[in-house]
Amino acid sequence: MTTTSDPHRAASGAADRPRTGSIPITEAVRQRGLYYEEYRTGVVYEHRPGRTITEADDVLFTTLSGNTQSLHLDEHFASGQPFGRRLVNSMFTLSMLVGLSVAQLTEGTIVANLGFEAVEFPAPVFHGDTLYASTVVVGKRLSQSRPGQGIVTLKHTARNQSGAVVAVATRSVLVWCEEAHRRHQEAG
Repeated sequence: MTTTSDPHRAASGAADRPRTGSIPITEAVRQRGLYYEEYRTGVVYEHRPGRTITEADDVLFTTLSGNTQSLHLDEHFASGQPFGRRLVNSMFTLSMLVGLSVAQLTEGTIVANLGFEAVEFPAPVFHGDTLYASTVVVGKRLSQSRPGQGIVTLKHTARNQSGAVVAVATRSVLVWCEEAHRRHQEAG
């Protein structure tokens, strides 16, 4: 069996590798987020594709979370309020904002979400809006209490289809350093 230096690349012997027509598959690459060493302060990560928010998304999230706010559930009530219609639950907006970043930044490399420093919702989100997210790395440092891991501070921004900023959140995550993660996986 052959091995590879990246745990996200599947190792297999030549006899085990499938073929695509006459082209042998030589390696498999598993999608992952970034290791601590790969984060660079000041870099903007644009997360695509965007996500169109449906009424079903909002109502399901709102009811599952126990939030009975009429602004999210009662069209008649909301029509008499300043925005004239139901608003998407801001906690759903926050969840979607962070969720849109996962595949590119933290999939398989995060140890823990440490918390949020600031969360803002400068404009409303409505059913049918499409959210696009981006993230800027605003800081990073190695953990003093958890060798082989580091703390990265991320500023996430969500914009709607018109480019209006609808959510901003700064959060800190604990992520693996590459070599420590490899040793952890090998120890299994």
